[in-house]
Amino acid sequence: MEMHKLAQEHLRTKLLPFWEKLKDEKNGGFYGYMDFDLKVDEKAAKGCILNSRILWFFANAAMVLNDPSLLTYADHAYRFMTEHCLDKEYGGIYWSMNYDGTPADTTKHTYNQAFAVYALASYYDATGNKEALDQAYALMDIIELRCTDEIGYLEAFDRSFAPVENDKLSENGVIAEKTMNTLLHVFEAYTEVYRVAKYDLAGKRLRFMMNVVAEKIYNPEKRRQEVFFDREMNSIIDLHSYGHDIETAWLLDRGLEVLGDAEMTEKLSPVTKALTARIYERAYVDHSLLNECERGVDNTSRIWWVQAEAVVGFFNGWQKQPEHTEYLAAAEDIFRYIMEKLVDAREGSEWYWELDKAGNPASRKPIVEPWKCPYHNGRMCMELIKRTKASQ
Repeated sequence: MEMHKLAQEHLRTKLLPFWEKLKDEKNGGFYGYMDFDLKVDEKAAKGCILNSRILWFFANAAMVLNDPSLLTYADHAYRFMTEHCLDKEYGGIYWSMNYDGTPADTTKHTYNQAFAVYALASYYDATGNKEALDQAYALMDIIELRCTDEIGYLEAFDRSFAPVENDKLSENGVIAEKTMNTLLHVFEAYTEVYRVAKYDLAGKRLRFMMNVVAEKIYNPEKRRQEVFFDREMNSIIDLHSYGHDIETAWLLDRGLEVLGDAEMTEKLSPVTKALTARIYERAYVDHSLLNECERGVDNTSRIWWVQAEAVVGFFNGWQKQPEHTEYLAAAEDIFRYIMEKLVDAREGSEWYWELDKAGNPASRKPIVEPWKCPYHNGRMCMELIKRTKASQ
């Protein structure tokens, strides 16, 4: 069966039923934690990133599959976001809620604001709900007023938007004031707003972010993005995030398509091509993608979201450069790896978090938690469906 048909079947028969069952009918939103043994903790905190991504997932699945019944789940996530996750006093969206919808972690993070914008724009696209688009605009105003400087995006704040340490988006032993990851997802969110509403502010800031990528984040000598930065956007660690680079390649290309700016396309297309080529050369090993390389040492874990983004990224690379048939072959190869090894065959499960280089579960990390969601793998399926339809 062709890859896009397998993706549609996987979306319909595995991913959607799994997340539908996590709907919390009593307290709203969706349950926030399922451990490795498939036990749901109904009293676990509900991450607002998780809720935003679930809202995005069901809204887009309803459109891609032309199945309005899925909007019931999107509506449920939207109600939880608007009634609980959005701070009605100080503005913005919280980091996480308790199971009953009261605030758990009131941190305001730019990354989290961006995912709410992303979800609200898609929900507007799926439903025509103008209130959702207005809420996306309001969050963008907060990002632009509270979370920016002349160089890029500031990241971590307390409830009233006073700066705090950026520990939530920092890893690898450093605390970064700015990260490639947060800027990428602000870019992704603004791309969606510009796609559905042609909002001038979104277009203006997309150009700004593209210039930041080209001039501050992308390292042309190493053909990679730097990951963690100080306030002035100086890299503070030798780190190559393979999953983020292949994700960036196709998200930048999507932004260029949506924006339709010839000058930006000329400036950024060489970057997306170089990122795709470098990841193919450096990280595509044994039918899958390595995780990252820190100070010259590869982390060989096969992380769930990295594999999903690799499929889309290589498929996109082949679409942009059809002569590179090796990219299509890589997308198909990694897709098979996912279906055969990363998908958890146990009844009532979804995907494992990570595999070792032999293709076995590498840990007992949970199946669901604030970062483990239907966004990367659901989007992989939907991108394959949409891109195949568009080319037929």
